[in-house]
Amino acid sequence: MKIAVIDDYPDVFRRLNCSGKLSGHEVVVYNDTEKDLARLAQRLDGTEAVLLTQQRSRVPRELVEKLATVKLFSQTGRNTSHVDLAACTEKGIMVCAGGVGSPSPTAELTWAIILAALRSVPHEVQRLKEGHWQSTVGTGLKGRTLGIYAFGRIGSLVAKVGKAFDMNVVCWGREGSTARARAAGFEVAASREAFFESADVLCIHLPLNKETRGIVTAADLARMKPAALFVNTSRAPIVAAGALVEALNKGRPGFAAIDVFEDEPVLGADHPLLKMSNVLCTPHLGYCERNTYESHYGSAVDQIVAYAAGKPINIANPDVVKGW
Repeated sequence: MKIAVIDDYPDVFRRLNCSGKLSGHEVVVYNDTEKDLARLAQRLDGTEAVLLTQQRSRVPRELVEKLATVKLFSQTGRNTSHVDLAACTEKGIMVCAGGVGSPSPTAELTWAIILAALRSVPHEVQRLKEGHWQSTVGTGLKGRTLGIYAFGRIGSLVAKVGKAFDMNVVCWGREGSTARARAAGFEVAASREAFFESADVLCIHLPLNKETRGIVTAADLARMKPAALFVNTSRAPIVAAGALVEALNKGRPGFAAIDVFEDEPVLGADHPLLKMSNVLCTPHLGYCERNTYESHYGSAVDQIVAYAAGKPINIANPDVVKGW
């Protein structure tokens, strides 16, 4: 069976233990993202199984209808919001999606960029390499307010670290989220307005779906302090389109640390946030850690192996089985 692994930016798949399970198949790995759907369809021509790396490539109906040989999409993780399941079912393409990654890598990256931003680490490193000595004064964390929007698997870990730094941790989110926060001993903001107004560092840890798209508005950001740091390691569209750039230009919040963008990958530094001196940007590194890749790709490989054996698992569009 010919298998295509797409969007493997760091070319890590070939070096993972799980890749050995596909040794009896023809495997082609692509390290870039092909956004043109016609060219992507051509790239996948002759391929029976496609391993999707997270949500890096969309699989809309327009693409599905162009696919002549693909019979399986094996997704890393459970999120299939980027795949038109109905179109795949009509085309007879099975979609398998399973496995849950650890929240730790994203929580760790969140703190890495918080500390790097508040202590001007990238700037000072570059200055030192250029022959200069210290030129900034950083901001400490003790006694400051950390806002956690969504007390879930990732948000709860970020909150615990904030507490370890002697920060005042305040949470916000839906009823289930705030209930978990209270049960864990964390404060819940009196209101949404108070949550945004009080935070010195505010972290977003929401999943992206129909309910959360654009949920952080320009009005929310305008309530933040001029010295506050806004942090997003979840998904960019959780913030209303254009709202963050506008807010930063207006000075509320004063700073941002961002790991996610509306249209990825961002190449040629073609994004307004990358041109702003009050923003620290990283290229969606949240979950990019070896053990996480082994886990994510491992589950996707197991799905391919099961499909090849005629015993598919984690089927996201079960109606396809009727005609299989």
